[in-house]
Amino acid sequence: MKRVAVITTGGTIASKHNKEGRLNSGAMTGEELSEILDLPQDIDIQIYSLLQKPSMHLTFEDLDDVRQKINSIFQDKDISGIVVTQGTDSLEETAYFLDLTVSDARPIVVTGSQRSPEQLGSDAFINLRHAIYSTCDNQLRNMGTVVVFNERVFAAKYVKKEHASNIQGFNSFGFGYLGIIDNDKLHLYQKPIDNEKYPPKQKEIPSVEIIKCYLGSDDKFIKACITSNVDGIIIEGVGRGQVSPLMMEAIAEAVERGIHIVITTAAEEGEVYTTYDYKGSAFDLSESGVILGKDYDSKKARIKLIALLRAEEDIRKGFLL
Repeated sequence: MKRVAVITTGGTIASKHNKEGRLNSGAMTGEELSEILDLPQDIDIQIYSLLQKPSMHLTFEDLDDVRQKINSIFQDKDISGIVVTQGTDSLEETAYFLDLTVSDARPIVVTGSQRSPEQLGSDAFINLRHAIYSTCDNQLRNMGTVVVFNERVFAAKYVKKEHASNIQGFNSFGFGYLGIIDNDKLHLYQKPIDNEKYPPKQKEIPSVEIIKCYLGSDDKFIKACITSNVDGIIIEGVGRGQVSPLMMEAIAEAVERGIHIVITTAAEEGEVYTTYDYKGSAFDLSESGVILGKDYDSKKARIKLIALLRAEEDIRKGFLL
């Protein structure tokens, strides 16, 4: 019999209605959740109720606790893989954090739900069921962390929440999903080429902020980051990685002060590239010492920069992968 560990951290999948009819996210323990969702009987499932939080209450310290629990569980060679349940609002960030920082070849699957287990048409049961069965499948070995949601399997690097409430909550723009689950069976159609791992060497969590660029955006947020002595800034530019020229002087100052700055694009597809030569272009940014963030969205770029800093890796080289 296969053995799967399920680490629960809260979220809608573990929520209950209060007296006013609104949801208390993460109200249920992992044990309560397992009783309600009637987990598969043909798999030995071990429940670890680690946290009971809405996903936007999670911290990097919490993610470290999840990572350490995963590494501890993987000391048991008989464990086939691990499922992590959490709220959907930060699910893509957790998945990518685990993808970058856990080195074991066995599958890690992150899932959640858009609807409470108590709601009509809840996706809580089927998502967790499919996550457990997928974790038992050797096709997911050496693929890092994946997200299983609404009968689909997504790579952690590119998965993104696409809908606020619909049960088709996640997608991978430009790349698509890796496979599907049909009648509890995994059908895998593609695999990620890269499998980067940056286990942390530092306990301290670097301070990395995200600044969004828009028409007429100026330097006030960059100056605030300089004043706050942040370690890094992700700038979500537009198109090929352009920003407002009003931001450039402060960007140059931040780089001079040793702040790592990565430029990404708000576009769902395509990557940052030095196509244009004018003030605020990706070329201008690159010449000023800014790191080109390829096709990362801003949240994933932030996770990666934090992982690279904690692992004491070459930042610029890391973003070339």
